[in-house]
Amino acid sequence: MQLAKYMGAHVTAVCSTRNVEMVYDLGADHVIDYTGHDFAGDDRTYDMVFDLVGNRSLKDLRRVLTTTGTVVVSGGGVSRGGSLVGPLRLILKTQLVSRFVRHNLTVLTAEPTNATLAELARIIDSGAVTPVIDRTYPLSETAAAIHYVEFEHARAKVVITITG
Repeated sequence: MQLAKYMGAHVTAVCSTRNVEMVYDLGADHVIDYTGHDFAGDDRTYDMVFDLVGNRSLKDLRRVLTTTGTVVVSGGGVSRGGSLVGPLRLILKTQLVSRFVRHNLTVLTAEPTNATLAELARIIDSGAVTPVIDRTYPLSETAAAIHYVEFEHARAKVVITITG
């Protein structure tokens, strides 16, 4: 979201009630609290939907797009214990359906280069983007960190620290 704002986008974010203020603080122009409102049921449309969680159907994501809109899925998802393939299903469906629809449907891929990482570091150093850390865990508590991310709905990044 912060990079989108840095690049000049108007950003609408979807999050739970506990994250609304944080998301506004990070620069969102508009925030939809999914605990009280379903963004996919709106008449509002978007040029791009960037799905970080993978808990909505591709149909829902496409429903809110403009006619030339783009859906980017990244996998994500949280463990619910109900699916062997987890977010892989949405990724595969996106790749398949993209061949037959007018919308641009894509799966996020990243190939970091020295130039890209240097540019990201420059943007962070400028203060335009601020990394947000929810919790830190020592290396010895990695299992607890993974449990927190998987089951307790982390609000931001979780960092594993390595000392000594």
